[in-house]
Amino acid sequence: MSSIEIGEITAGYDDKGSGPALVLVHGHPFDRSMWEPQLDHFSARGWRVVAPDLRGYGETTVVPGKTPLATFARDLAALLDRLTVDRFVLAGLSMGGQIVMECHRLFPDRIRGLVLADTSPRAETAAGRRNRTEMADRLLREGLRPYADEVLTKMVAPANVEAMPDVAEHVHRMMRGTSPEGAAAALRGRAERPDYVPTLAGVGVPTLVVVGDQDEYTPVAEAEFLHASVPGSELAVIAGAAHLPNLERTAEFDAVLADFLARLPQES
Repeated sequence: MSSIEIGEITAGYDDKGSGPALVLVHGHPFDRSMWEPQLDHFSARGWRVVAPDLRGYGETTVVPGKTPLATFARDLAALLDRLTVDRFVLAGLSMGGQIVMECHRLFPDRIRGLVLADTSPRAETAAGRRNRTEMADRLLREGLRPYADEVLTKMVAPANVEAMPDVAEHVHRMMRGTSPEGAAAALRGRAERPDYVPTLAGVGVPTLVVVGDQDEYTPVAEAEFLHASVPGSELAVIAGAAHLPNLERTAEFDAVLADFLARLPQES
């Protein structure tokens, strides 16, 4: 584990392996440890895997207030600059997928391929904006523990909570360990997120859309919409998983991702 100063924050990150770069962006309210299986798997198979903690999460500086997706994206670009990573495959789950779409909007020339897991490209609805703002206030009042208890069986499919207690505990630990100020700032930023659908028609790199077949937050229908919005994209539905297929069905997720990566055009 390493850390580095980028602008006003100190960012925690993992940087493992060598070869072409694969950058993994975690979701909310998690940290980079959600990518541990992929960090180990792909770094052992010819990839340099970079997994950062986003601002306000894990070991990265908490900045209270509001964190727009563009701020997360610029933090990521600055980190990769410091690590001398110019071109990369960019993968994100849930909020991480929305940060990936923002990165593509801001600096598409740096991206070799996109992986969008359990995420939505649409702008937030009026009801969604209210819900996120109210949730931000709630997390500041209560902390993350009550929320973590409440949503565990949506993040991880109920059958997997029973069958995979180590995974369930890892997910619960990430959630309850997240800074309320960091989580609230991200929620306020996401409440104002733009509509990425118009930009997706211009995606010119290979794109993989992944979703768990039991995901309640971003159901299969939303992944199908995202897939239809990105020309030439691929869709993989992971059976037996909810919102975190990379942890609930690691072997299946890794196989789909490995196949996608193996077919990317070689860099000149």
